[in-house]
Amino acid sequence: MTYAFLIGSVLIGVLLVLLLKPNKKITQLLLAFSGAYLLSVTILHLLPDVYGHAEDTKMVGICILLGIVLQSVLESFSKGAEHGHIHFHTDGKTFPTLLFVSLSLHAFSEGLPIHHAGENLLWAIVVHKIPIAVVLTSFLVNSNFSKTKIFIFLAVFGLMSPLGVLLSEELMLFEKYIMEITAVIIGVFLHISTIILFESTENHKFNLTKFLAILAGILLTIFTL
Repeated sequence: MTYAFLIGSVLIGVLLVLLLKPNKKITQLLLAFSGAYLLSVTILHLLPDVYGHAEDTKMVGICILLGIVLQSVLESFSKGAEHGHIHFHTDGKTFPTLLFVSLSLHAFSEGLPIHHAGENLLWAIVVHKIPIAVVLTSFLVNSNFSKTKIFIFLAVFGLMSPLGVLLSEELMLFEKYIMEITAVIIGVFLHISTIILFESTENHKFNLTKFLAILAGILLTIFTL
């Protein structure tokens, strides 16, 4: 079921674009909700779990910082796609290889700790992937790429997290360093979620609708997970 949920989250995002064509305001609300949900799961569940089982808490902190730095590097290639703001220009003919590789690596890495962290992390990634898939699909469609290129891009993106889950279950290397891997992913999530929340309000003006979306993401985490 883990694989189905991960693939399904991307499929839901694609269908939302193809069937409903959500506008920028709706997409920003989805991003704000997902960012708050992702941050809440990270703080309430992932951080206590990693520090609670770690023998070397300093190493955990180093790995979290490494995750923040790693995500910063990936975003220099993906132009912010992981947090829903693609600053990428294309003529519709040249395949965005850097965007493709960066998003694939990101999706793969976030799937690695799911086997250990369980449903809390799974749902965080599912909720995170839906609006990202909306933004990514909208970008690909509006860039006039061929249907084949769009399908390949989205199919690989949708399969990378399940691949991360599969390898972490089958290879002892990932099992041996699962705490360090999870800590790195925590750093990645902290980076992504905070940027989503900071960018969710234009010109730093208070927006009641977005505030309620953020509050809903936090409360949903507190009362359901």
